[in-house]
Amino acid sequence: MTRRDLLATSALALLGRPAAAYEVSYTDAQWRQRLTPEQYYILRQQGTEAPFSSPLLNEHRTGVFACAGCALPLFSSQTKYDSGTGWPSFYAPLPNAVLTSADDSLGMVRTEVHCRRCGGHLGHVFPDGPPPTGLRYCMNGAALRFIPA
Repeated sequence: MTRRDLLATSALALLGRPAAAYEVSYTDAQWRQRLTPEQYYILRQQGTEAPFSSPLLNEHRTGVFACAGCALPLFSSQTKYDSGTGWPSFYAPLPNAVLTSADDSLGMVRTEVHCRRCGGHLGHVFPDGPPPTGLRYCMNGAALRFIPA
């Protein structure tokens, strides 16, 4: 996804029309109905939950972590690890699950992670994770839903 696509999608959402760039799209009012206030803040407004606040931080069962907005499976429990950061962390997403874009908010450049199917903001990815990828997908637990195997 390019920054232009993200901006176009955001503009359409602000106008109350569904974004056509994603398989799953709703108007802003529909997203507000479908999501809790915290999920809406994170998924649709690029918010961040407080560290160590997500019950998914301590979720260690076998299963998948799916998007809270559209239920697309995003991460396998096999790639979850304790990063010590206070957010559920994974070293790799499932194939064809996420998109990334540059995020220059807060005066720094980070890589934002979005759900491929609905465009929801999930968190950020950093180059300080464990092998085999060396990546840390630092996700907001409220943006995810755990589905046990």
